[in-house]
Amino acid sequence: MTDHSCDFLIIGCGIAGAAIASHLSEHASVHVLEMEDQPGYHSTGRSAALFSENYGNPTIRALSRASRAFLRSPPSGFCEAPLLRPRTVLMYGRSHQRSAFDQLVKGAGAEGDLEYVTPTAALELSCILRPEGLLGGVVDRNAADIEVHELHRGYIRALKQRGGTLTLGAQVTALYADSGKWIVRCGGETHRATAIVNAAGAWAGEVASMAGAQKIPLEPRRRTAVLTDPPPGLVTEKWPLIVDVEEQFYAKPEAGLVLFSPADETPIAPCDAQPEDLDVAIAVDRLQSETTLEVRRIRRKWAGLRSFVPDRSPVIGYDSLQPGFFWVAALGGYGIQTAPALSALAAALVLHRQADEHLASVGLRLEDISTGRFA
Repeated sequence: MTDHSCDFLIIGCGIAGAAIASHLSEHASVHVLEMEDQPGYHSTGRSAALFSENYGNPTIRALSRASRAFLRSPPSGFCEAPLLRPRTVLMYGRSHQRSAFDQLVKGAGAEGDLEYVTPTAALELSCILRPEGLLGGVVDRNAADIEVHELHRGYIRALKQRGGTLTLGAQVTALYADSGKWIVRCGGETHRATAIVNAAGAWAGEVASMAGAQKIPLEPRRRTAVLTDPPPGLVTEKWPLIVDVEEQFYAKPEAGLVLFSPADETPIAPCDAQPEDLDVAIAVDRLQSETTLEVRRIRRKWAGLRSFVPDRSPVIGYDSLQPGFFWVAALGGYGIQTAPALSALAAALVLHRQADEHLASVGLRLEDISTGRFA
């Protein structure tokens, strides 16, 4: 059995684990354990990858605002291509959604970067929307697609350049504290660390239970996505992402195809999520009901896991029961767009340093993400 020692052991190499590890490796020895044979296999690699500062609750929006500068202008050498590509977002409502749409329009009035558009203007923005009962839309022209692979790979590259290490195919089988150190066993290896960072995504609750940490009401949920062909002759690249006001459906261009989803959130145990036939059928029905597109062939279908706690804000901080056990969990579908700010904040808290003052200026309150709210 091989023994390894480090200051910080990160469990999980999705976007959160990779980003936090890259920051911590500037200050200490870091090792990352990833149970799959490739990093980002589950949630990170299956994301629709949109950046919008108007997506999510106030905590998520604050983290997104704080991440914007990095995503728009990453450090030299971090990536090989731009991380963002402009993508307009059109949120629309129909007559049976009038109450929700009125609230959306009211909220848009308070947000300087959102714009109400008439039904006619909405149809001009999206040539595939059906006009029946359309109330209009609210447009976010500052949104963007995120190049997830470039962002994720950039953090892993930075980790390795700073001396950090990564082990793939490393399923944790035991995790406990002993004489001021954390002992982690996986396969034929034993890892000893001063602190553990639990960035295990949908498996974060299982990792915490193994460690004897506090119970946090973390719930993994499955989301389905489908790819189909656009009508012949139509160029999709500049189409907006369209999403109904009640978030029961969205669609966007994707590499010359059309990606669409019923925006499902089905509770499920941590697993290699696969799309259910019923969810795919619902997705197809909604696409054909909301747009003029007809699905003649499904090019690809998949499902991913998004984990939430009841208030839908992340859980970031040291555990209330186990010293040296640090949570990075419940990122929902927002982990990629918030990664720059969230990882810098988490690394500062791991190191017992003061959080960047800029985070307070964009509206983030540490008590809204702390593990203490579940104590």
